Amino acid sequence: MEKLLSTSVRYLKGIGPKRAKSFNKAGISTIEDLLYYFPRRYEDRTNFLAISKLQAGQHQTIKARVLARGERKSFRRRGFSIVEAAVGDGTGKLFCVWFNQPYLADYFKVGTTLVLYGKTEEYAGRLQMSSPEFEIISGDADESLNIGRIVPVYSLPEGLTQRSMRQCVKSALDEYLPGIGDFLPYDARSRNSFLNLAKSIINIHFPDNLELKKQAYQRLAFEEFFLFQLPLALRKLKKKEKLGIAHKVDGPLAEGFIARLPFKLTAAQERVIAEIKEDMARPQAMQRLLQGDVGSGKTVVATIASLLAVQGGYQAAFMAPTEVLARQHYDKISHQVTRSPGHQDREVKIILLTSGATQKEKDRIYQEIKQGKVDLVIGTHSLLEQGVQFKNLGLVVIDEQHKFGVGQRALLPQKGPNPDVLIMTATPIPRTLAITLYGDLDISVISELPAGRLPVKTLHFSEKDKLPAYNIAKEQLRQGHQAYIVYPVIEESYALDIAGAKKMHAQLAAGEFKEFRLGLIHGRLKQKEQDRVMLKFKERELDALVSTTVLEVGIDIANATCMIVEHSERFGLAQLHQLRGRVGRGLAESFCLLISDAQTQEARARLAAMVKYHDGFQIAEEDLRIRGPGEFFGRRQHGLTELKIANPLTQMQLLKLAREEAAKLVQLDPRLEARPNGLLREKLLQRFPEYDKLMVVG
Repeated sequence: MEKLLSTSVRYLKGIGPKRAKSFNKAGISTIEDLLYYFPRRYEDRTNFLAISKLQAGQHQTIKARVLARGERKSFRRRGFSIVEAAVGDGTGKLFCVWFNQPYLADYFKVGTTLVLYGKTEEYAGRLQMSSPEFEIISGDADESLNIGRIVPVYSLPEGLTQRSMRQCVKSALDEYLPGIGDFLPYDARSRNSFLNLAKSIINIHFPDNLELKKQAYQRLAFEEFFLFQLPLALRKLKKKEKLGIAHKVDGPLAEGFIARLPFKLTAAQERVIAEIKEDMARPQAMQRLLQGDVGSGKTVVATIASLLAVQGGYQAAFMAPTEVLARQHYDKISHQVTRSPGHQDREVKIILLTSGATQKEKDRIYQEIKQGKVDLVIGTHSLLEQGVQFKNLGLVVIDEQHKFGVGQRALLPQKGPNPDVLIMTATPIPRTLAITLYGDLDISVISELPAGRLPVKTLHFSEKDKLPAYNIAKEQLRQGHQAYIVYPVIEESYALDIAGAKKMHAQLAAGEFKEFRLGLIHGRLKQKEQDRVMLKFKERELDALVSTTVLEVGIDIANATCMIVEHSERFGLAQLHQLRGRVGRGLAESFCLLISDAQTQEARARLAAMVKYHDGFQIAEEDLRIRGPGEFFGRRQHGLTELKIANPLTQMQLLKLAREEAAKLVQLDPRLEARPNGLLREKLLQRFPEYDKLMVVG
């Protein structure tokens, strides 16, 4: 089957080497690529709309004859041409215009029959379509692909027309479809009343009716979800098969730490800790994703998990993406743990390992880790260095996992005997995409903030009316609180924005905020200088901090109650939410003041979402809605390229069904060795060659 489908499109009737290059540029190299190159829309040409019934403001399809045509030059723009055609169908007349495409005049000979699709508008007292899509109806006896049916409309490879594209697809269907077997398990198809593959492919391109088109769409969307979920189900099963560490989860070290915390854990934290304890007690390695909003208390949960490993004689490693964040975790955890309660003679040894350490310091730390003298190592990518060897690594914690590559995430657990892994993120992921992308992980969510925390009050100000925002910030400073004033960095003009932050710092220090002590921090400062400024801010030697996005992660100062975000339209929604999370970490009312003259609809939607929503998961859902599933994570990085027709945003139930069916199949045939699953195994390895290891015994 795969050999058949992997045939180059150049050998298909009507294509050849030259046209094949155009197909290749459009991502169509093989017959399978062509069959899975789905239409972007359809036109119902069984019954065209009469011109007399056209409504302004709507996209509509008509069939009409050219009554007159002409070409003229624009008076306003030199060298700019306008092609016009008047068309009619016996019920009325419509005018069509195309801009700067003079060659079109040759197509529209009087008497030519056209199918036109576009948005109808009223212009100068007449109905008009501007730059409509068109197709010339030749009058040939065989118009079966283009007239009198539901017709597919494709995004065209260069040099092709809709008619020639339809003919190429039809040729591929006629020649190759009879030899294609269905790789979806029969039981799954039968249970869910899905069409078979051949019927689905035919009806996604040339549907007999709208109901069959819908059924074909359902089947092919399920297929994509299923092929995406199956490797995750196999990977999850493989991890469970491999023996890990059964940790001693009951003991005075973790219990005493919880008892001595100066605050009460939230119900959500307690629930997540119970899930982690249950995982760690099992002899299979834990693979858990911990999601929690900014300030929800993920770090203390990770600390408790680390102590569960340490009290049984194992080591824990805690990896953060930046030195600032690693140092903050080290300071916070060291302060909280100090000496373990109940074992006063047993000190929990915690060290920090970052690239900033000297080679002499690193060598000493390496030796202590290897000898087992260190219980918890907190660090950055430095933990992945070859010199870092653990005596008995039992738990790996990875913070802000999306900042690390997939390969990097896999390296640290390899330094131990199949240790438990806890992956944390403060970037809320809609459950829809969490299931799609992390189906091999168990997911825990800290869904509430600590008691007493108030939502950060978020307000939007225009650039010309921003003085009220400054007044709110100044009032907070006069009450003894602190503030951040954030200035964006644009990658294309980094130096310019640093200069802007410096200029802004100078202007504010001499103007609106002259009565206060202002600091300046940005990414071009050396690490020691950044640390020095941050320490001054932490020790309240500074009232406000003018900053670029360097403070997006890693700063936890309870006295900071106000943030001004200048040019806030330049930030993504998730980034704005992360920034807002730097304030409101104490018990006082806090403010996030967005200053922007957003021009685009998307930017305005982001700012409106920030004002309306406070919960990170609602923000993430809104971000997904605004940007779509592809852009939310970046398709290429996260493998969403496989989803050509399926949409996790609108087909959540189908995604869940695919996940359930994948789990059922893996339970029955974990190696896909059964004869009926041969085609499926072949398809899976074609899409994901790296999963070959998952289907080999051992």
